[in-house]
Amino acid sequence: MASEWKTERLVALCELIADCPHSTPLWTDSGVIVLRNPNIRGGRLDLSTVSFTDEDHYEQRSRRARLKAGDLVLTREAPMGEVCMIPEGLRCCLGQRMVMLRTDPKKCDSRFLLYSIQSNAVQHEIKVNEGTGSTVSNLRIPLLEALPIFHPPLAEQKRIAHILGTLDDKIELNRRMNATLEAIAQALFKSWFVDFDPVRAKASGEAEESICQRLGLTSEVLALFPDRLVESELGEIPTGWEVAPLGNLIELAYGKTLKAEDRQGGEVPVFGSNGIIGWHHKKLVSGPGIIVGRKGNPGIVTWSHADFFPIDTTFYVVCLTHIKSLYFFYYALNLQNLGNLGADSAVPGLNRNHAYMSRQVIPNIKIFKFFDAQIASIFAQKYSNDQQNRTLANLRDTLLPKLLSGELSVAEAGEVVEGNG
Repeated sequence: MASEWKTERLVALCELIADCPHSTPLWTDSGVIVLRNPNIRGGRLDLSTVSFTDEDHYEQRSRRARLKAGDLVLTREAPMGEVCMIPEGLRCCLGQRMVMLRTDPKKCDSRFLLYSIQSNAVQHEIKVNEGTGSTVSNLRIPLLEALPIFHPPLAEQKRIAHILGTLDDKIELNRRMNATLEAIAQALFKSWFVDFDPVRAKASGEAEESICQRLGLTSEVLALFPDRLVESELGEIPTGWEVAPLGNLIELAYGKTLKAEDRQGGEVPVFGSNGIIGWHHKKLVSGPGIIVGRKGNPGIVTWSHADFFPIDTTFYVVCLTHIKSLYFFYYALNLQNLGNLGADSAVPGLNRNHAYMSRQVIPNIKIFKFFDAQIASIFAQKYSNDQQNRTLANLRDTLLPKLLSGELSVAEAGEVVEGNG
């Protein structure tokens, strides 16, 4: 019951609070992972892009505390108040502008604290200076230690964390499934249109049955690939294939300005230069489609499964010729290194005229039919997983404040989760 809950300072619930070393890590190409603020988003650890240091500097940065599974890492600025949990088997150390929290296992469940810190009440306390109500730019350790955490007895904490964790675990499973599906799609594109594996296999004299079995092709698809390579301005390409400027194939059309307050509702995803940044009630472009970062994260290529609204920091792709395979162009653009084709201005940006001059290998038009069919099935599964994740995340965000305030019991929340399973 909520009457049994109490409020305590964060420091009273922790066994250890350790600030990061106030120095820049020595960056290396490999070694031990150094956590950086971009790795911590939305309550989870994202290691899709990682940085490293060597063993000596790992030891130096771990003198105050050596991170272990179950520890929380909280960002102190830029941005402030993001939090994640260290998973099993990860060897890493703190970067800059972050702090480690290790809960006292007799008082506080670490996953419960993870969700508590994400609550609106605690986030508000993080972002305002004590006693003044003014916004702060840096979360100081005394303020962090004094954060009020409203919590039930330990057993109830664990039950609440289990309910919310079940939803997050399913979200994470779907993310991993999508990463696997994406890797399969990328490998297919690379095999057909970059490495030219079917062509090289035919040119080597390998038996048709062997090629089909090894590359997962049918005889019908294999027959569409030629059996030799010829020189071109891009190096060797399959005979009969062409090289064309991107500007002859696609247009990078400008997105449209959309105020931040208009990105709060609706079912149409709003895309910025690095992916979805909100939801709107009207589309600008019929999906599916490709979005390319123009400002902020120039050259980042993202995909929308359905109708979408690209804002003015982006381009979206319009096909100009009989080649209408957006799947092909999605992967081709990802390999074009567009981020280096900057505009001549103080603000980093993608110059589309420079992009238009990039060269692209164009295969036999009949191949697109079979490529699109395979990629479409992969993307359909990814879209289904994304939709389910959005539903699960909305449910988690609805339950979180009610569970953490005692308004909703674990039993009641369990029924809601089961009904949405």
